[in-house]
Amino acid sequence: MAIFLTKESKVIVQGMTGSEGQKHTRRMLASGTNIVGGVNPRKAGQTVEFDGTEVPVFGSVKDAIEKTGADVTVIFVPEKFTKSAVVEAIDAEIPLAVVITEGIAVHDSASFWAYAGKKGNKTRIIGPNCPGLITPGQSNAGIIPADITKPGRIGLVSKSGTLTYQMMYELRDIGFSTCVGIGGDPIIGTTHIDALKAFQDDPETDLIVMIGEIGGDAEERAAAFIKENVTKPVVGYVAGFTAPEGKTMGHAGAIVSGSSGTAQAKKEALEAAGVKVGKTPTETAKLAREILAG
Repeated sequence: MAIFLTKESKVIVQGMTGSEGQKHTRRMLASGTNIVGGVNPRKAGQTVEFDGTEVPVFGSVKDAIEKTGADVTVIFVPEKFTKSAVVEAIDAEIPLAVVITEGIAVHDSASFWAYAGKKGNKTRIIGPNCPGLITPGQSNAGIIPADITKPGRIGLVSKSGTLTYQMMYELRDIGFSTCVGIGGDPIIGTTHIDALKAFQDDPETDLIVMIGEIGGDAEERAAAFIKENVTKPVVGYVAGFTAPEGKTMGHAGAIVSGSSGTAQAKKEALEAAGVKVGKTPTETAKLAREILAG
C-alpha cells in the first residue's frame, strides 16, 4: 500500500525534453517509475531515448492520457510557463500533478490552485517548489533520490526538500510507505493535513513523520487535525528553532507574524495534540524508532 503513487501509476513528464526534465526522467526511469510519455507541443510525435528506453513525446496532456492512460504528471516547465502547464493538466483531469518548478509567482500558484477547485478538484496538485513524492520500491515522481531508503511502514510528509532526504536516510533501515514533499511556498496544493489523512487511512502506514518549518500556520492547523482525526503515532520536526525572531528566512512561505509561525509555537501546538517533536532531525528519527520499538 501507499498514498497517491504506486507501481501501477502511469507517469508523464511535462517539460521532459528540457535539460532538467531529461535529467530527472532518466533518474525516475532508473528507479522503476513507469514513465509512459513526455509533453512538448513543439516536439509531438518524436521520441526521447533514455538508456535504451524510448519515451514518446505528445503534444498535450490530453493526448498523452488518451494514448497511454497516464494518471500522474510531473511538471518541470520553467516558471513563466508553469501556470499554463498546470491549467492544461487540470483541464485534462489527470488525477495527480506534481509541480517541481520553483520561483513561481504567488499569483500564478493562487490562480491554478483556485482553477483546480473551480473544476471540482479532480486533479490533486503537489507543490509547487517541491521535491515530489516517492513510494520506495514502486514509483518516484519528482527529484527525490531513490537509493537513500527502502520500502517500510513509516509515512513522511515534509515542507522541506532536503529535510525529506535527511529523514529518509536517518530511518533507512526501517523504511517508508510513501514520502511526500509538499513544498514550502505560501500557496501549495496538497497540505500536511491532506497527507496526514491519507496516511491515517493507509493500512500499511504504522507511524507518520511530519516535517514543518517556521512561517504561516500550517503546522498549527495540522496539529488541530491530528488531535481530532489521527489515531496513529505522529512524530514531528520544525525547522527554524535558531532563526532570529521577526526575520523572514529562506522559503517564501516562512513569514513569522507575532508568536504564530515560530518554531516554538508550532512545537507547542503539536505537542498539545500528542505529537512528539524533536529539536533536530536526528532526535526526531530517534523518537520514531522508540515508538516503533514499543
